[in-house]
Amino acid sequence: MAENGGLGQEAAAEGKSERGKSVKLVDRVFNQLHERIRTGNYAPDSRLPGEHELASMLGVSRPVVRDALGRLREQGLIYSRQGAGTFVSAQVSAAAQLAYSPVKSIADIQRCYEFRLTIEPAAAYYAAQRRDEAAIARIAAALAELREATSHQLHRTDADFLFHKAIAEAANNHYYTASLEALRAHIAVGMHLHGLSLMGPRPGLEQVYEEHRQIYRAVQEGRADDARELMRKHLEGSRDRLFEGKVLDLSF
Repeated sequence: MAENGGLGQEAAAEGKSERGKSVKLVDRVFNQLHERIRTGNYAPDSRLPGEHELASMLGVSRPVVRDALGRLREQGLIYSRQGAGTFVSAQVSAAAQLAYSPVKSIADIQRCYEFRLTIEPAAAYYAAQRRDEAAIARIAAALAELREATSHQLHRTDADFLFHKAIAEAANNHYYTASLEALRAHIAVGMHLHGLSLMGPRPGLEQVYEEHRQIYRAVQEGRADDARELMRKHLEGSRDRLFEGKVLDLSF
């Protein structure tokens, strides 16, 4: 009896684990589709790929896709047409767009760093807690691009941004990714100027690459507190290198 009971408990635990995995996959697919709608990859009133195609594209089963689409439908992000398929809701897609005023001054660059310091360390913290193999692979790919550029004494703004975005994506919270995507052009200005500062008489490309590498390792190894602190230090270091340690007084 004890043996049968043990087997029953193992089966129940396995079933619970599988259900948990399925729920996590639904969350991931929901967030990915939500992000594509928000960024306009799936335009208002455009038809989404079918369930079979989405399942193949995202590497999940059709039931997972179906559940994720159900959540999008419940939130009014998509709608169905009888016999025609599933479409993006125009009014919601337009309302979901997030935008910030363009960078107009050095003070705006500093403000952008301030805002990034309020969200990116937290994103790194949750990334270390929630990352999966796919998320780690995306971060590693961006890090490899940075390593290649650094070996040629180059600073690639695009690879730098992709690294930070991959960290945000690993947090599995679309508010972080939406904010970074909306700030892409603003962040690029700061990253470009920061990159130029690294080309001075005391090149710092290797140091900056090492900062990225340490963040990656902390996220990969699940060290959430370390990931948060390393991201904070990296952003503060980038800001201080750019402003040469002399931030502006933004008081009214």
